Amino acid sequence: MTTNDLPGGVFRAGDLDLTRFGYGAMQLAGPGVFGPPKDRAAAVAVLREAVELGITHIDTADFYGPHITNEIIREALAPYPAELHIVTKVGARRDAQGGWPHARSPEELRAQVHENLRNLGLEALDVVNLRVGGFDAPEAGSIAEPFGALADLQRDGLIRHLGLSTVNAEQLAEAQAIAPVVCVQNMYNIARRDDDHLVELTAGQGIAYVPYFPLGGFSPLQSGILQDVAKRLETTPLSVALAWLLHRSPNMLIIAGTSSVAHLRENVAGAALELPADALAELDAIGA
Repeated sequence: MTTNDLPGGVFRAGDLDLTRFGYGAMQLAGPGVFGPPKDRAAAVAVLREAVELGITHIDTADFYGPHITNEIIREALAPYPAELHIVTKVGARRDAQGGWPHARSPEELRAQVHENLRNLGLEALDVVNLRVGGFDAPEAGSIAEPFGALADLQRDGLIRHLGLSTVNAEQLAEAQAIAPVVCVQNMYNIARRDDDHLVELTAGQGIAYVPYFPLGGFSPLQSGILQDVAKRLETTPLSVALAWLLHRSPNMLIIAGTSSVAHLRENVAGAALELPADALAELDAIGA
């Protein structure tokens, strides 16, 4: 399989060609994204399969584990193929209880960038997203200081491109006044449509929009509708959710995660699903 065979094809982010079907590495760590995986060999295998399938967009963070996910990526894929691009995140850390407290001072961000470089085995990071908000929604306030710190590291040659995670439109505009933004990563799916305006805004500016939690935040009624559509199309709710996201906007890039080679293949096949007009109308109404 090649990049053009993957669902959605390729999106140009800055000077990077990212497959719109990407791979999210969060699930390669242990339970709660904390500690080592139960089967490290399986984690290595799923990463190698992703590359074999033509995926050029892997999403990670050094606070997954912490450090473990990036170490597994390096073990599985280094030396990295020239066409493969790893997108990472900074702005949080893990505490002893497995929490995700903010870590956004310039000193903390510089340390996190160097940790990503070291654990991934890279001299420069293709894309670094500044994680700003909470678990599933933005938090109001200026991001000029932390984003400016990353822009300094970009000028130092440690980062090629900058992105944002869990932000609102005002924070995106504030960041763009400091340095170009190539991607925004927020919670968004069929049911959770708060970011409809931001999807349109980023599409108009040629910025990739990368949704996470494709099945997050559904009410029981909404889940029931999704399941009914999936049953009618003889597929799974996740396949419908991924296919809908790719259909939603040409700048939409998905980062479906799994720790199983079989599930990865199922996700790729599912995202290629053609949604008929009546199914699209029914799905669009869920989050209206």
